[in-house]
Amino acid sequence: MTAKGMVIIDENRCKGCGLCLAVCPVHILKLADGRFNTRGYRPVEITDPEACTGCAMCAIICPDVVFTVYRRRARRGQPAPPPTG
Repeated sequence: MTAKGMVIIDENRCKGCGLCLAVCPVHILKLADGRFNTRGYRPVEITDPEACTGCAMCAIICPDVVFTVYRRRARRGQPAPPPTG
């Protein structure tokens, strides 16, 4: 079974600490280049949403509660449906 995830980021809460970048097992998070949030920080962004497994490591380590993670599991014998959004 393959797990698929979807992450929603509240960019205005992000202070750009980078903790989530270090724990993402598929390395799909990065700090924004040349863009700042309303607090003046470079927020985290997703580079490849399709690669997200929904492990929620980013949400667990984030001190600012920036992430909301949704996870879908495939049924046995069927591929995982693509995330919507």
